[in-house]
Amino acid sequence: MLEGAELLNNGELNKQGLEMTESIYFTDVEKGEENKLVDFVLVWEEKPSDPQWSVNKTKREIFLQNLEAEGLELESEECGGGNALRFIKIHAPMEVLRRYAEILKIRMPIKNHFSLKWKFSADMLHSESAEGAEMLEFKLTQLDGTTKEQVGSMIRIPLFSDVHDELKSWFEKFQEPFYPSEAIFNRSNSQFTAVYSRDKDYLFNHNDSKFFSPATRSGILEFLLKRKRFSEDPEDDFAFGISKLISDGAYLAFYPLHDGGIHTEGSQRKLLYDEWASLKKFWKYQPLDAVRDYYGVKMGLYFAWLGYYTFMLIPPSIVGIFCFLYGVLTYSTDIPIKEICDGAMGNTTMCPICDEFCDFWSLRDSCKMTQAKYFFDNGTTVFFAVFMSLWAVIFLEFWKRYSAEITHRWDVFGYDPEEEHPRPEYLVELRDVEERTINFITQTSEPKPPFWKMKLPGILISWTSVMMFVMLALITVIAIILYRMSMVAALAAVNDSTIKSNWSLFISMTGAAINLVLILIFNYIYEFLAIWLTEKELHRTQTGFDNALTLKIYLFQFVNYYASIFYIAFVKGQFVGTPNEYTRFMSWRQEECSPGGCFIELCIQLAIIFMGKQFMLSVMEYYMPLMWKVFNLVKLAGWKNEETGKEEVTPQYIKDFKLVEWGHQGLFYEYLEMVLQYGFITIFVCAFPLAPFFAFCNNVLELRLDAKKILVQHRRPIAQKVQSIGVWMDIMETLGRISIITNAFIIALTSEFIPKAVYRGFYSQDGSLTGYVNYTLSYFDPMDIDRTSHVNLTLAPELCRYPDYKFAPWEADKYTNNAQFWHIWFARLLFVVIFENLVACTIMAMRLAIPDISSNLKYRIRREAYITKEIIIRTERLKKDGKVRGKSGSAPVLNSPDLRTEGETSQTNSTQRRNAGADGVSGGGGLERSSSTGDVQLILKDEEGQA
Repeated sequence: MLEGAELLNNGELNKQGLEMTESIYFTDVEKGEENKLVDFVLVWEEKPSDPQWSVNKTKREIFLQNLEAEGLELESEECGGGNALRFIKIHAPMEVLRRYAEILKIRMPIKNHFSLKWKFSADMLHSESAEGAEMLEFKLTQLDGTTKEQVGSMIRIPLFSDVHDELKSWFEKFQEPFYPSEAIFNRSNSQFTAVYSRDKDYLFNHNDSKFFSPATRSGILEFLLKRKRFSEDPEDDFAFGISKLISDGAYLAFYPLHDGGIHTEGSQRKLLYDEWASLKKFWKYQPLDAVRDYYGVKMGLYFAWLGYYTFMLIPPSIVGIFCFLYGVLTYSTDIPIKEICDGAMGNTTMCPICDEFCDFWSLRDSCKMTQAKYFFDNGTTVFFAVFMSLWAVIFLEFWKRYSAEITHRWDVFGYDPEEEHPRPEYLVELRDVEERTINFITQTSEPKPPFWKMKLPGILISWTSVMMFVMLALITVIAIILYRMSMVAALAAVNDSTIKSNWSLFISMTGAAINLVLILIFNYIYEFLAIWLTEKELHRTQTGFDNALTLKIYLFQFVNYYASIFYIAFVKGQFVGTPNEYTRFMSWRQEECSPGGCFIELCIQLAIIFMGKQFMLSVMEYYMPLMWKVFNLVKLAGWKNEETGKEEVTPQYIKDFKLVEWGHQGLFYEYLEMVLQYGFITIFVCAFPLAPFFAFCNNVLELRLDAKKILVQHRRPIAQKVQSIGVWMDIMETLGRISIITNAFIIALTSEFIPKAVYRGFYSQDGSLTGYVNYTLSYFDPMDIDRTSHVNLTLAPELCRYPDYKFAPWEADKYTNNAQFWHIWFARLLFVVIFENLVACTIMAMRLAIPDISSNLKYRIRREAYITKEIIIRTERLKKDGKVRGKSGSAPVLNSPDLRTEGETSQTNSTQRRNAGADGVSGGGGLERSSSTGDVQLILKDEEGQA
C-alpha cells in the first residue's frame, strides 16, 4: 500500500505521487489525525427526473446510515462540471476490521517475535508438553524447530545426504535468476497464522499498517456491504445488500479502490505492473503472494494454475517437437513415400474421387500430401499418444499437490464457504410469488418457486434451447462437408496445374478457416443466450448459477469446436462404399479422404482451429474491455478537473470508475479458454504433436497479457476466497479419460500405424514396407462404376485403383472385403483394447502412487496447529502467573526468564508464507447473534426449536 509521497533524488516531493497519495485517502481529515484509506467506493447517478428517484434516495440514505452505525466512515464527493455522478468513499477503521476478522474467523499472521524483542524458544515449547514427549507432534516440532545443521546431524546419511544437499543448493542457485524483485517477492518473510481473536490480541501486531492486507479489507467490506439493510420495513426480508441496490438502480457501481496508477511510484499496482504484467519479465516466476494480497485468493489461484499449467507444457512441447523433427529428418527414407513420388507406383491410375466432374488421376499427384502426413504420422505417433495420456494424469495429480500447498500457505486449506444469500435476479423473478419457505441455515423466509408453473418450464426451455444450438453446431459441420464436396467438383474443372496438384490442401485449409469463423460467431451469440436461459432456471445462489452456466457454455463449445475434428478423425472416409456402389446420403456421395489420407486433413483442421482460436480470442479478450470502457467515459463526459483538466491529477476513484467492471464471470471466460485449449492438446494431440508447443507459446503471452489487462483496463475486483479451481478440475479429469479413447481410435482408424504393422508382420517378404502402397490399393474395372456417378468413361483405363481391401474384379466375390480387411480390423480393435487397458492401468497405479496431499504437508499442518496452540497456552499461563502483563493492542511486557531477547536465535520455525496477511472472508463460522444495527435479521433457535 502506498504510504506517502515518494521523494525524488534531490529531496523534493514528487508532486504527482503526492496528488495520487491524497486521492486514495479521505480529503476531510483533521489536523494531527492519521490518513484514512479509501477501501471502497459507491457510485450513483443523481436523476430527479427518474420516477424511482425518491424511492432510491430513501434506500441510499437508510443504507448509508446503517453503514455508519456499523462504524464505517463515509465521505461524499461530487463529480463536478455539471455531471450527475456522485461518489461515496468508505473507510474501515481498525476497530471494525478487528471485530469482523474475529467474527469471520479470519486467519491472521502472528507477531514477528524478532521485531518485538521476545520469542518462544523450542525448549520452552517442548518442556512440560501437555501431549507428552512421545507424541508425533512433539517429535515433528523438535525436528522442524532445529536449525538446518542440527537436522543434518540428526538424519544425515553418508554420501546420500551430501549429494542431496549439493543438488538442493545447485537447484536453488539455478532458480535464483527466475525470482521476481525482492520488492514484491520476499522469500524470507515467513510467519505463523492463527484465527484472529481480540481476546488474544497479544498474538497479533495491530500497529503494522499492512496487518490487514488489501484483499482482507476488501473481503470484510464486501461482507458488510452485502448484509446491510436499506429498508425500515421489517416484512421485507430481502431489502439488504449492495447487489440488490444495484439491481434496483439505486447505485451504479461499487468497487475497491486501486492504490494508485500503474506509474505511481511506491504503489503495489505499479510493482505488479512492472514485475508481473511486463512481457520483458515473461521468463520469471509470478509473485503469487503479492497477487493474492492485492486481488484475493480466487484471482491468485487462477494465475497459480495458469502458471503451473504453462510450466507443465514444457515436457510435451519438447517431446512433440522431437516427434515432428523425427518425421522431417526421416521422411526421405520412408519407403511408401519413395514408391509414390519416385517409384513405379506413382504412375498408378486412381479412380475418380467425386461424381461427374472428377476424372481418373495419377497416384503421384498425392506425393506432397503424403510427405506432409509423414511429418506427423510416423513411428513416434504411438509413443507420443501414450506419453500425453500419462502426462495428463501427472499434470492433474501434481496440481492437486501443488494446490494443497498453496491453499495451505494462503490459509484456505479446507475452507468452507459461508451460506449464500439469494441472488437479486432470483428475487426479481419471484417478486409475485406468494408461497414462502424457511431457509434451514438462516431461518429466514424466502419465496418458493412453483415447480410446475415456473421451475420445470424454465428448465425445459433452457435445455431444449441448448440442444437446439448443439444441433445447429452439427449442422454447420454438415455445411462444411457440402462445401468441401462442391469445391472438389469445382476445382476438378480447373485446368491450372498448380491448383490440381494442391487442391486437397486448398480445400482443407479454406474449409477449416470457414469453420473457425462460424465457431466464433456461434460462440458469441450463444454466450448471451446461455445467460438468459440460466436465469430462467431460477438458481437461488450465485454459485449454483455459475455452475449451471459453466455446464451449458462448455457443453456447447465442446460440440462447436470439436465436432468437425471428430468427423474427420472417425467418420470421414469410413463409409464411402466401393466405386461400383457408393454409399450416398440424400443422393450425395459420401466424402472421401484426400489423396494423402484423412490424417493430414485432421492435422490441418486441428492446427487452423486451435491456433486460430487462440489468436482471435487473445485479440478480442484484450481489446474488448477498451470498447466497454467507452460507456463509462460517456457517463463522465461532463467532468473536467477544475484546475488543469489533466488526467494525471484526476482522483483515483474517478479513474477507477472509467475502467471496466470485472464481474462475476470474469474468471469464467479465462478458465474456459484454457480448458478448451487443454482439450485440444489431450483429445487430439497425436494428430498434431506441435499443439503443446503452440499452447505453451500462447500461454506465456496469455499470462502476462491477462495480468496487464486486469491491472490496466479493469476496476479492482473484490477479493474472494476459494479452496480450489472448482468444476474445471472435474472437466479436465473427464477430458483426460476421453483422451485415452480418442487417441487410441485415431491411431487405430485414422493413422496408418496398424496397416503398416500388419503388413510388416504378416505380408512383407523381408519385414520392410516395400510393396506396402500396392498392398493398400484394390483393383477396379471402370466398366463396373456406379452409374449415378456420371463419370466420363471415354478415356477410361482398363483398370483403376482405390484405397481399400477388396477382392479384385476377376475374383468370384469381387469388390467385397478380403482377408486383409478383416485382419487389419482385428488388429485395430485389439490395439484399442490393449492401449486403453494398458494406459488405464498405468494411470490408476500413478494415481495411487501420487497422493493428493504430501505427507510433509500433513505433518506440517499438525505441527503448526500444535505450536500455535502451545504459544497461546504458554502466554496465558505466564499472564496468569503475572510474568507477562498484557496490554490491549500491544505486545506482552517482558517479565519472565522464559522469554528470550532479540539477539537470541529462534528454534521455532514458522509456516512457509512469503507475504504477511491473510485475505478474504473465511467461512469458518457465522454470527451467533445479529448485534449490528441495520444488519440482516437472523432467527436463531435452541435445540428444542424455541426462538
